Amino acid sequence: MQLPLGTVLPSFWEKSPLQTLLFLSAILLILAQYLKNRKQHLHYPPGPPGLPIVGNFFQIDFKNPQIGIQKVRSEMGNTFYNEMHAGNLTFLIVSGMPLIKEVLINQDQVFIDRPQIPVHFHVFKTHGLLMSNGQEWRQQRRFALMTLRNFGLGKKSLEYRIQEEARYLIEAIREEKGQPFDPHFQINNAVSNIICSITFGRRFDYHDAQFRELLKSLDTVTVLEASWECQLFNIFPWIMKFLPGSHQKFFREWKKLESFVKHVIKQHKEDLNTEETLDFIDAYLKELSKDDIHPSFNEENLVFCTLDLFFAGTETTSTTLRWALLYMALYPDIQGKIQAEIDRVVGQSRQPTMADKENMPYTNAAIHEVQRMGNIIPFNAPRVARVDTTVAGYHVPKGTVLSTNLTALHRDPKEWATPETFNPEHFLENGQFKKKEAFLPFSIGKRVCLGEQLARTELFLFFTCLLQKFTFQAPPNTQLSLDFRVGITVSPASYQICTIPRVM
Repeated sequence: MQLPLGTVLPSFWEKSPLQTLLFLSAILLILAQYLKNRKQHLHYPPGPPGLPIVGNFFQIDFKNPQIGIQKVRSEMGNTFYNEMHAGNLTFLIVSGMPLIKEVLINQDQVFIDRPQIPVHFHVFKTHGLLMSNGQEWRQQRRFALMTLRNFGLGKKSLEYRIQEEARYLIEAIREEKGQPFDPHFQINNAVSNIICSITFGRRFDYHDAQFRELLKSLDTVTVLEASWECQLFNIFPWIMKFLPGSHQKFFREWKKLESFVKHVIKQHKEDLNTEETLDFIDAYLKELSKDDIHPSFNEENLVFCTLDLFFAGTETTSTTLRWALLYMALYPDIQGKIQAEIDRVVGQSRQPTMADKENMPYTNAAIHEVQRMGNIIPFNAPRVARVDTTVAGYHVPKGTVLSTNLTALHRDPKEWATPETFNPEHFLENGQFKKKEAFLPFSIGKRVCLGEQLARTELFLFFTCLLQKFTFQAPPNTQLSLDFRVGITVSPASYQICTIPRVM
């Protein structure tokens, strides 16, 4: 008599669980090998061997993933697959300027969308400026750009606002009286106040305890995204959402930021003046009152677009400025050359302006070199292939996640004379500033950073204003280092610095 299959399998498991486990593991390994061979048959890019389901998860150095990626690149070439994480998502890593231009410019319509990586999807769904796709993304980006321009982007009014905030920052630093301090949150607050004035219609005092906590939440989510728990959530979201770990704190801190934005929006709705538009939230609320708007305009998108502007407008520029002060303290000769140029072009009787930039090639080159060496977004923001395509002669199927290797580009010995050394001369030719094609801190193509112009203005004005008034140096008997933290951005590890007022 033949027993039903449902009776046989439980019986088999009860009598020999170890054999059953080994049998199932063998099937998975055979399946993984089959899929690997199938990739090779379909002329997929090469990649390091990974385990079934988890891919290359256990090969990741979460404290310094760039090192591992560059090692694989040296073995595999400029185009390779990496089954790093995100469950069934496979990552295509592309290096070198020709291939980066191929995927981000020549094939921009193929790689224009963002992937639905579980840890991002859990927070943003498909809303906002960073994670939305298709017509929703186009409509929200167009509106955000128009509104930013209306509130001063590219105009003198915004330049004056940054100069004013630089004065507040200088006074906050003077309060330290030359003693060692961590400039992290003063710089965060100063930079954030620019985007806050545009989105929320106000700035926040550096002693505002509530806003300081908000900036700490921003810093926390930046760091926690790189944690192994968040990456494991990308593989097993249906399990990890019930388990404790840093991923739960990551989600809680995002909720705090979201609640703050919702509270500000609520206040704006109560105080809305139909005759005057004071900031981005006002402009969006008035857009919602129109009859013929695109369906993507709704209050949920307002929350996440505002959150995107707040986060991106705070984190990236402030991180770059913290790298800048660290490099100045580590390279006092370069700091001295910058200050000599500031003294020659600007002097001490007025603040630097954007009009001075053309006459300050060495300062401009130093800022660019900080961005190259800081390399705060080493693999760019991810994209996903909308359709099957070909890259470097390899088959790339629909759904493949694309990362562009900016670390390799910004440290390429073919592009930079001293790729591992801080050297502003990389951006100079015959004493004049020279643009470099292999310099992409803001990315390229249709998804180029929305706030590039704002960030460039902030970096120049804050940096020159600070070096006009202070000399930055290590505390006595202290050796500063270039240690860093990996998260959404690569930021300097916490450091103490001394600011010595310049006496002219």
